Amino acid sequence: MSTRAGAPAPTAASPETVRAVTRQRLHRGRRRRVVIAAMAVLIVAVFTTTLVVGRTTYPLGDVLRVVLGQDVPGASFTVGRLRLPRATLAVAAGCCLGLGGVVFQTMLRNPLASPDVIGISAGAGAAASFAIVFLSLGRVQVSVFAITAGLAVALAIYLLAYRDGVAGTRLVLVGIGVDAVLDSATLYVLGRAGQWDLQEASRWLTGSLNGTTWRETVPVLVALAVLAPVLLARGRDLVTTQLGDDAAAALGVRVERTRLVVVVAAVLLIAFATAAAGPVAFVAFLSGPIAARITGPGGSPLLPAAFVGALLVLVADLVGQFALGTRFPVGVVTGVLGAPYLVYLIVRTNRAGGSL
Repeated sequence: MSTRAGAPAPTAASPETVRAVTRQRLHRGRRRRVVIAAMAVLIVAVFTTTLVVGRTTYPLGDVLRVVLGQDVPGASFTVGRLRLPRATLAVAAGCCLGLGGVVFQTMLRNPLASPDVIGISAGAGAAASFAIVFLSLGRVQVSVFAITAGLAVALAIYLLAYRDGVAGTRLVLVGIGVDAVLDSATLYVLGRAGQWDLQEASRWLTGSLNGTTWRETVPVLVALAVLAPVLLARGRDLVTTQLGDDAAAALGVRVERTRLVVVVAAVLLIAFATAAAGPVAFVAFLSGPIAARITGPGGSPLLPAAFVGALLVLVADLVGQFALGTRFPVGVVTGVLGAPYLVYLIVRTNRAGGSL
């Protein structure tokens, strides 16, 4: 085949180069599988520890019998009705937050584009505090309010940031502005609250697993079981969109459909997790970057981010209960972990420069 005059003829890669690239891909694949397996083992280990340890420590055999449905005096109530729903919600909410956060960060190619930074979690929090203080609703109705508000705020931010497409930096700035407005609304609501409603709203807004029952846990498990496979199935297409819309479309990705599906699924996961556990600070923000660091480049970040989110919430809840001398809600611990990283990331982004 002839080539155009003046154009360099294409050259085939040497066998050594092909082998080197193949080895590198195999190495990345092995590293990824090992890291994911190690995180799965850690989740099981920490989950088991949360069931065993407490004011009363139970033998592992008793805990296993309770989990299997057997009646064990003392342990059946403490483990089966108090610790097991709490630990299960920690895993489920952590997975939801990790998945939701990394979807936004990947799609918008911006580590600041996390639901708890751009106002989606704040929208759920403002709606929940309004439902508690002014409407005196129960926990189920509050959860419905929070889920609906999360979806509405996500849509509003998207529309406000849309201008011939949605640029990641512009959406982040719009989201931070919306977050500030919603935080102010929440403070106003809390200022009008009575003492009992104030305590309930503050506990919810902090992000807490205290008093968790299966009634709060089951909806999050159902949402995770339905929506996580949808996101994981779109993981490769989501990563491909980072090349740009035109390049992704040329590679066979239906960009707009992919974007719509992953955004709706991610917002729903965030909303369900927030409705059950409150806006647990910075889990959605931290999970993706941590997962990317430990798994290395290549492959979808969704499953590693979900596992990191589960570990963050499990470990933070364990630390908050037993490691600090007094008991703190899980959101306080994750906030202490996440705030310094947020400041660092903003400073780094500012130094690197950015445009709308």
